[in-house]
Order: sequence, then structure tokens, then C-alpha cells
Amino acid sequence: MASADLLRREEEFYSSLFDSTKGDGVKSRSQLIERKIEALEDMATKVSNRRSRKWLNDRLLIELVPRLHVEEIKGLFAPPPWGDELPLSAFSQTSIGEWDAFRSIDMDAEEKLMQRMNQSSEKQKMTRVDEDEMSALNAWRRIDRQTREAIKRNFLPELLEIYEERVRAFIEDTGDKDVLVLNVQDPFQRLLLHGVCEFYNVTSTTMSSVRDGKPWKTTTIKKRVGTGAPSRITLVSFLRMKKNGSQ
Repeated sequence: MASADLLRREEEFYSSLFDSTKGDGVKSRSQLIERKIEALEDMATKVSNRRSRKWLNDRLLIELVPRLHVEEIKGLFAPPPWGDELPLSAFSQTSIGEWDAFRSIDMDAEEKLMQRMNQSSEKQKMTRVDEDEMSALNAWRRIDRQTREAIKRNFLPELLEIYEERVRAFIEDTGDKDVLVLNVQDPFQRLLLHGVCEFYNVTSTTMSSVRDGKPWKTTTIKKRVGTGAPSRITLVSFLRMKKNGSQ
């Protein structure tokens, strides 16, 4: 049987070719390697038992690859923690005494510290959001009640954003420009413009004149003494937040 033949010939092939003590030389050893590989391949084709074939295949791979030398084995485990110790970095050498206490901190204490830091960061973020929302709410309350109702009843975000961009740019302009003049002829659109001006705490006055024989409306916008930096939350964003139930 093939399995009995395998057991009989196992002793002959068990020891590695690369540990041979006969000293036959490189040429004879390489020839012996070739013969042994050929024999293993021949046996692998004849053996039908699955475990026996697996053993032969493993043995064939072992014979194809020579055993590693000490330096080669050491190279496999070169990265820490098996290899040589890495030199200390400049960062670790700075204030060694202070960093030792941090590096040796208990894992539970470290987790609690990280949780407190995360909670503090979240609280600061929420506080900032709350402050921005409160600032936008106060700005919304500055708008006349009738204008607020008109803005909510007929919400035109694209038009409001155009007015907001002009007004915000005017407020943030640090140059000598003290007046912003806009020519809005539609009464409802002009009402929206006045609402935007009240939201950003600037004055807006509309004057009537005649141009080419037709009535002409000119809206003059000026900064107040108490006009500060524009709200982080725009009027359109605030209205969308109210619509989504954030306020």
C-alpha cells in the first residue's frame, strides 16, 4: 500500500538536506536535493490518502526552501518588542520626569480623563451653538411683528439670501463706506429688505423720487452706533431651523 510505503521511506527523507553532515560538497548536495524533490513529487502522485498527500506537499515545500540562518531568523523578529531597542526620540527626552507620570498613568484613570475631556469639548461646542442661536433669536425679535409675519407667510430664501449677502458685506466692510444704497421697486421685496436690515441692526430708509417720469424708490442703509459683527446664523438659516422645529 502507498501509506505503508510512505512510512517505510519516511526515515530516509525526514532529516533535512541542509543539515547533511556527510560533506559531499555543494555539487553533490544540489544533486541530492533534486533527486529528493523528484522522489517526493513522484510519491505525491501515487498517494491517494489525503493526510499522506498533505504531509508530502508540506515536506516538498520544506525541501524547496532552505532553513534560515541565525541572522535571517533574527531579521524576522527585528521590529520591537523582539528586536533591538529603538533609540529615544527627542520628544521622549524632553522633560522626562513630567512625561513619565503621564506615560505610566493607570488605564482606568486615563479613560476617565479622556471622558472628561470629551464632555468638556462637547459642552463648549453646545455652549457656542446655544449662544449663536440666542443671538439669532434676539436679532429675529428686533424685526417688526408685521414684517416677521410677512416673511414667514411668504418665505423667499433666495431673495433673502441676496439681501443678506449685501447687508453682511456692508457691515463687515472696514473701509470708509458708511452708506449702502439699493433700488428695490417692488413693495413686498422692499419690506423683506427692511426686515433683513432690522435683523442685522442697521437702519434702512426708503425715499421716493421721479426718474424718467416714473416713481422711483431708493433705500438707504446705514450702520447704527451699536451695530456689531453679523450673527453667525443667517436669517435664512434661522427660519429654516424654526421650520424644522429647532427653535
